[in-house]
Amino acid sequence: MLSAVTLLKSRYLPATLLAIAMTTSCLSPATPQTSQPPDALVQPPGPAAAMAHYRHALEEYDKAWQSYAAASSAYWTLISDKRQLRNAKRARGEPLSLSDYVLAQPPIYTGPPKPRNPLTPEVPPARIYVPVVADFVAAARQEFKFIPRFPQSETEFKRAYAIAALAAGLTRDQIVRIYGFEATGNGSYDVEAGLEYNKHGRAITTALGYNQLLATNSVEILAEKGSEFIRKFDSKWASTSGVEHQSLDGKIDVLRRMIVFARSVPDAWAQHEILANTTKGLAVHALNLDVEVGPILQSQKLLDSVVFARRKGLSRTLSAAELEMMNLTGDGNGFDMVTMPLAWRDQVPTANFFRPSGYANNPVAQRNNVVAKLIAATDVRMDEEIKKPGARELASHLQ
Repeated sequence: MLSAVTLLKSRYLPATLLAIAMTTSCLSPATPQTSQPPDALVQPPGPAAAMAHYRHALEEYDKAWQSYAAASSAYWTLISDKRQLRNAKRARGEPLSLSDYVLAQPPIYTGPPKPRNPLTPEVPPARIYVPVVADFVAAARQEFKFIPRFPQSETEFKRAYAIAALAAGLTRDQIVRIYGFEATGNGSYDVEAGLEYNKHGRAITTALGYNQLLATNSVEILAEKGSEFIRKFDSKWASTSGVEHQSLDGKIDVLRRMIVFARSVPDAWAQHEILANTTKGLAVHALNLDVEVGPILQSQKLLDSVVFARRKGLSRTLSAAELEMMNLTGDGNGFDMVTMPLAWRDQVPTANFFRPSGYANNPVAQRNNVVAKLIAATDVRMDEEIKKPGARELASHLQ
């Protein structure tokens, strides 16, 4: 690049030099004119040359990628091994040490991008369709002849959720701050991930509602806590009559059939995920939209995390950010994080609590790449979101 001084010099040539240049130009013999601009004389490389360049670039890319892939595989294997080690030590009642965690950050690919084959047309990758609320409702109608009882207003759902969450033993702080974090402080009962700010956008996951339950969460909760749900609705059914009694009778029947479906596989996340991706699994997810079942289902997810922590010996009340860590990374990993000594949190990478794909899809955990940063960032986000009207309205029902 020319320096600023050089540019200034060329921009303001002395008049005598400019005159000499013009005179020389006029006295020079005319040069033959070409009918083509200079750029047209530079021909693009032929197919053979283009392929040779592509093969060389591909070789460089493959070499760099293989080196990265080997380092990444070794890193995530070590993450898994250390996690198993910590779990085993806890089971034996042994104290953990800082060396039980991987203290290095995940390797990052810094090599050249994958080149494109010049002889192959560039085809954009096909988008994977993510089911939305209309799909959940249609599946429920098709598979279980069930139509959720939608709330007449957002306020009605918020009231029902406040009652269910308080009855579950959650604190006001946990309820409001997690709603703010998960549902952006203004989210409706049917808000889905990716559609928080634009209802006509594209859903990115099936995460739904105030606590953003995935379809897999819905199936798993029903499989594990379905009997408790039935008891609650049986009790409510016994105290009603007429149309409401009949409506609850039908809902209990639907719940029973959905529970049978949810329990048709072993109680494991991978198995429930398979069910969640079926039409019947999407139908189960529609329960989140029902003003009677949805609040219980949504609050149950948080209650399960609280109970897990208590069962593991953590008697104190979890902060909203700590409870969100369990919600975000799973109860086992979340418990690992929230029981970690404060002095370690600035040193332990968040990668220790994710699987490779989960970490790759979580830019927040990547940016806030140690435990202390992630918890602090979560608290900051909660502080912002609870100021919004939706969060303030929910808080008003928790007095």
